[in-house]
Amino acid sequence: MNFAIGDSASFSRTVTETDFVMFAGLSGDYNPIHVDKEYAKNTFFRKRISLGLLTASFLSRLLGMHIPGPGSIYVSQTLYFTEPVYIGDTITALAEVIELDNRLITLKTTCKNQNGSIVLDGEGVMKLPKKELDI
Repeated sequence: MNFAIGDSASFSRTVTETDFVMFAGLSGDYNPIHVDKEYAKNTFFRKRISLGLLTASFLSRLLGMHIPGPGSIYVSQTLYFTEPVYIGDTITALAEVIELDNRLITLKTTCKNQNGSIVLDGEGVMKLPKKELDI
């Protein structure tokens, strides 16, 4: 795995009702702002918003499967939720290499909606796997 500053990757996914239900069940976060349409109608948002960590999980897929990819492991991730995500939004997760330090790789991580608005911003640090020794 050879990386350079500026290397990047992205993928997009449309958030569904099923995502809300399954993630709430998996996490145990049944906050009514995520799962109750009637409750959400009376909030500032006027409809249900995505669980923040559901959106953040797209970064896990991006970093674990695309850049730096399989074999790497999360060390840390900062998350700044800047706008809500709704059912039907298409979210693009993006990562760009901003620092390399031996086996640690730091990436600028961003999620944008279909309108190009940033909904999540942060930085992730991943540890690259050890290089296998030639025998």
